[in-house]
Amino acid sequence: MHRFERYKKDHLKKNSLYKGTLQNIILKLLSKEVKMYGYQITQRAKELTEGELEMTEGALYPLLHKLENDGMITSEIQKINGRDRKYYLLTEKGKKHQTVQENEMKSYLLNLNTIFNI
Repeated sequence: MHRFERYKKDHLKKNSLYKGTLQNIILKLLSKEVKMYGYQITQRAKELTEGELEMTEGALYPLLHKLENDGMITSEIQKINGRDRKYYLLTEKGKKHQTVQENEMKSYLLNLNTIFNI
């Protein structure tokens, strides 16, 4: 196996660890901004993780739709340079849920740190 293929395979495995936390990540990113559009969310996650987390559209948009259906976020469309752009915003319910999830995540990470002695 070539080095690049091994890297690619390892990189995909690493991203699989993020799968269970994508909803938390999306809510956290939205809690830091007034509103964000989908591509902006993916790029901000990638930037903050120095390229480690590459959120695909196939993972992002179903979660955004679920969060919107659950009343955690809302969306609005704005015309930007003649094109419609859909922005996502946290609702009050989403803000409360994000705070709870963040506290749970911090506890989880603390426990992992203890277990793995990182």
